[in-house]
Amino acid sequence: MISPHRLHLTPIAVLVGLSTSGCGGAGDEGGHAPESPAESNIIRVTGSDTMVNLAQAWAEDYQGDHPEISIQVAGGGSGVGIAGLIDGIVDMANASRKMKSTELKRAEQALGMSAVEHVVGLDALAVYVHKDNPLESIAIPELAEIYGEGGETTLWAQIGGSSAACSRDEIVRISRQNNSGTYVYFRRAVLGAGREYKLGSIDQSGSKDVVALVSKTPCAIGYSGMAYATPEVKSLPVAAEKGAEAITPTTETAASGDYPISRPLLIYTAGEPTGAIRDYLDWIYSPAGQRIVAEIGYVPIKAVE
Repeated sequence: MISPHRLHLTPIAVLVGLSTSGCGGAGDEGGHAPESPAESNIIRVTGSDTMVNLAQAWAEDYQGDHPEISIQVAGGGSGVGIAGLIDGIVDMANASRKMKSTELKRAEQALGMSAVEHVVGLDALAVYVHKDNPLESIAIPELAEIYGEGGETTLWAQIGGSSAACSRDEIVRISRQNNSGTYVYFRRAVLGAGREYKLGSIDQSGSKDVVALVSKTPCAIGYSGMAYATPEVKSLPVAAEKGAEAITPTTETAASGDYPISRPLLIYTAGEPTGAIRDYLDWIYSPAGQRIVAEIGYVPIKAVE
């Protein structure tokens, strides 16, 4: 398995204020989707920070065999990618959460067609603590009391995680910014319907940033994709309920659904893709594309080479 921290990736492009000739905005007359930039052999991909290393690795590998295709990749969060798809400036929106019903309606109104979901892999959302934290596992209700509004768990001693390296014993909560699909998924899966995050967390813009900060902060806890694990952090087994068996996040437990906070990795397109976008998506589903999913550290959904 290749960790994204060890995989050398050359940035392909930065999708910020990109303007491509022949590509209209979402407000084109008649409500039709703008002409795809893939007609000019350009495929624009943005969205989930959880998936950005995967998207870059896919693009580099595919372009090696298809030099006539330019794939421009950027992160920014699932919400950014979905907004770009709705606005007609992105061909493929990477997302670590499902589109909201309001977003699906906006997409249909703006583009004149439905956004189509493609499941391209699976991830176990890992809960990370510092490597010296003695805590051996955690339950989802305990996580909800740490992160959720009104939650009363503020000290490691309350859940058996006190450490000499954490002198004040206060739990330092590391979270993601609210444009992140990981942020949205964790809120729904862990905090529950209608519950918001507790104020006072340290919010990071990227998956890698969460793990890096936890590794340097003995009192910290954070959540991020399982592919971002490093030797400097501990990935806690998670139990669905107190007293239930705690499950370690692995490719096997994510694939089986035994790990309680597993999730799909998604790509959204405006309608069913055609042309260069269809060819690229077919390749992502191929053994070669799914092999890269496994190498990055996620779970392929189809057989690999």
